[in-house]
Amino acid sequence: MAEAQKSLNASKVHTHYEITRGELPLHCPMPNQSLWNSHPRVFLPIEETGKAKCPYCGAEYILKDK
Repeated sequence: MAEAQKSLNASKVHTHYEITRGELPLHCPMPNQSLWNSHPRVFLPIEETGKAKCPYCGAEYILKDK
């Protein structure tokens, strides 16, 4: 059972994306991401802090031109 849990945890890879104001409003998954492993679309507030994290997949977004 512990080996199966390790496998599940390894599949949760956190990714980092840099986006520009031209890509707002920010939502995850992004249009260029694979559909086979996507989750429901969620809009992420990034304008104030310049950073956002998806509650579903853990992807982290940084606004390059804040």
